[in-house]
Amino acid sequence: QVRLVESGGGLVQAGGSLRLSCVASLRTFSGYTLGWFRQPPGKEREFVAAISWSGGTTYNADSVKGRFTISRDNAKNMVYLQMNNLKPEDAAVYYCAASRLISGDIDYAQSYDYWGQGTQVTVSS
Repeated sequence: QVRLVESGGGLVQAGGSLRLSCVASLRTFSGYTLGWFRQPPGKEREFVAAISWSGGTTYNADSVKGRFTISRDNAKNMVYLQMNNLKPEDAAVYYCAASRLISGDIDYAQSYDYWGQGTQVTVSS
């Protein structure tokens, strides 16, 4: 059974940092594109960042460029999201996801095959 489990969420002041982690029980972890999405209260789920199977290519939403960094460790089946200079509008439930898609629409939630349960990030102003 495939499971993705996020951790690292919490309450942080605006301007602060958090590092989200996600461990995946995927048999061929290195064969998946991994992504982070978020869902603010009352809004739809939105793309945050994604990383290719090798880690060599990353994609970021315009709203987080220069502040968030996605990375992965294929030896540990882990993907991370380093979030710096957090803003109140970053508050959301953050989800990690895995996709068999190598390229293309990796910023669409529908492209992802497996999802974690989410971790809450709250940013106080």
